[in-house]
Amino acid sequence: MHPGLILILTGIVACIVPSALRKIVLPLGPIAALVVALGMNVGTDLTMPFVKDYVFHFYHVDKLSYVFCMIFSIMAAVGGIYSCHNKDRMEALCAMAYAGGALGVTLAGDWLTFIFFWELLAVTSVFLVWLNRTPDSRKAAFRYILVHMLGGNLLLAGIFLKLSQGQSLVANIVGGPHDAAFWLIVVGIGLNAAIPPLNAWLVDAYPESTITGGVFMSSFTTKVAVYALIRVLAGDQLLMWLGAFMALYGACYAIMENDMRRLLSYHIVSQVGFMVCGVGIGTDMALNGASAHAFSHILYKSLLFMCTGAIIYATGIRKINQLGGMAKKMPFVAFCFFIAAFSISGVPLFNGFISKTITIAAAFEAGHHTVYELLELASVGTFLSITLKMGYFIFLRKYEDVKLIAEVPKNMYVAMGIGAALCTLYGVMPDLLYRYLPFPGLNYHPFEPTHVFGYMQIFAATTIPFIMFLPRMEPHTALSLDTDWFYRKPLAFIIYRLSALSCALSTALSMAWGAGTTKVMKLTENPMEFLDAKPFRKRNRFYARNYRTAIADPTMIILTVLVSIIGFLLTRLK
Repeated sequence: MHPGLILILTGIVACIVPSALRKIVLPLGPIAALVVALGMNVGTDLTMPFVKDYVFHFYHVDKLSYVFCMIFSIMAAVGGIYSCHNKDRMEALCAMAYAGGALGVTLAGDWLTFIFFWELLAVTSVFLVWLNRTPDSRKAAFRYILVHMLGGNLLLAGIFLKLSQGQSLVANIVGGPHDAAFWLIVVGIGLNAAIPPLNAWLVDAYPESTITGGVFMSSFTTKVAVYALIRVLAGDQLLMWLGAFMALYGACYAIMENDMRRLLSYHIVSQVGFMVCGVGIGTDMALNGASAHAFSHILYKSLLFMCTGAIIYATGIRKINQLGGMAKKMPFVAFCFFIAAFSISGVPLFNGFISKTITIAAAFEAGHHTVYELLELASVGTFLSITLKMGYFIFLRKYEDVKLIAEVPKNMYVAMGIGAALCTLYGVMPDLLYRYLPFPGLNYHPFEPTHVFGYMQIFAATTIPFIMFLPRMEPHTALSLDTDWFYRKPLAFIIYRLSALSCALSTALSMAWGAGTTKVMKLTENPMEFLDAKPFRKRNRFYARNYRTAIADPTMIILTVLVSIIGFLLTRLK
């Protein structure tokens, strides 16, 4: 059985059954998918013939897809437990279908199966933002779906070019020609991986998602993109430099951030940068490091989102500088948070240490010493912004103004406990992960004394200045301008003006149609004077304020085109 289809079916069932049964379906469905995923046989390739001799390879299992299917199924199970108290049927459907789409991409052996599940990821995940039902979430989700539809169509265009060249199977394309198909696929996958400057959609949308939706979103989209990069673009040197820049870029923005979930979103960019860098280095050790770090990242990042989600659920507060003393008020959440913080920072005996350091060591062994230094510097930023800044200002400092307004459901505590246990288990027993890594020849021992002491020195050197300048370390609310400014502001202006013009032209056409062709003739002679007439001003202002509705209205766009054609023809007839 296909584990992704099990998850999609779970979402459909959860959407239909009463809420009491939904609490059973949401955990049990992903657990069933996990059992199936763990029992998959490497080397299996199930196919389905299609028209014109095209064959769907919808279930292709090798070592790479196996390790990603394993962690995606684990995360779906943990996320199902965390979210089983939800009463929103649509959220249950979209969360499970989203996880099922991730498994579908991972098991896809041909390009058309790949793009089908890839688009399913985009469509289902946008609802996890919309369902938060706030003005900010609606705007963020609108931008999210526009960006992902653009990326999906670029990827689809590249896939069509590959199919026209007779390449129907998903395979590494680095060794082939760097033609239009290559670059379309690079940009399409790179957008989902949030590679700067294509990263702003992530920190725009993830913080506005629902509490449980953010847990799922932090685990799947970018890691599916990492899987695709390993499968399709391993060894591309451009990715190595982009990944190193990405790791440092996300860490720097996270240090400045005050919103908990925006800070964690920037660290998704940073941590995925380690993986992208490993893909670009392209050695077996680096690719194993990228795979291992994706595995670990899903565990600790989802745990961080679960902990912050519990705090938001209990207090209604997202800003770090408005929190404090949470270790006393929510001790179990604090315990799980610090396990996740130690994991993402790479503290020994936690899973981030046994995975992140593989890529860093691979960069050093491959002779890329500048990349090695950049990745080490990004690790410092991670420890500073999450373990120290979030840990102290949210949990440890004395602050009595925070009130608990709701009781956190027990299933959320259970999911956090499972996540914390897995972060610790893989950190103490790394061979549980290493044995499943897809590429041969991994000769890496994370607990060598010099390696451990070196990292402890880095953490000590980071902690000392943090304590020295503690009064200046408290975050404050400010707007961090990111790369989205360069398309949000100009495009907003363009769409605003086009919408107003579209509404005005359609209004002019509808009025002129009833009054006869003389009105249309007048419109073509002096359109600006005609459109500035009093009957149109009020309606134009209304649609200008609601430009998304106006520009998306097919009727209005069609009428605009028609009035232009008619005006042109009448001008020529005169």
